[in-house]
Amino acid sequence: MKRIWLKKHRTSAGFTQLEIATYCNITRSYYSQIELGMKTPNVDIAKRLGEKLQFNWAALYEESAPEIFEKLIAN
Repeated sequence: MKRIWLKKHRTSAGFTQLEIATYCNITRSYYSQIELGMKTPNVDIAKRLGEKLQFNWAALYEESAPEIFEKLIAN
């Protein structure tokens, strides 16, 4: 399942995929796969993503995360 909420969160914060990937010490391609829902990051990367994009990193492992972030972004 695509993580559209993650992409919206990243773009609304003004970051490119490359900037986030560099911060997390991963490739842009790998980060893109995380956004597309093709990969689930390990805990260390999830924590870095949460820190940089200011969300609870555990949301990357929850099925309800898209609904939660859609509501946050809408407000």
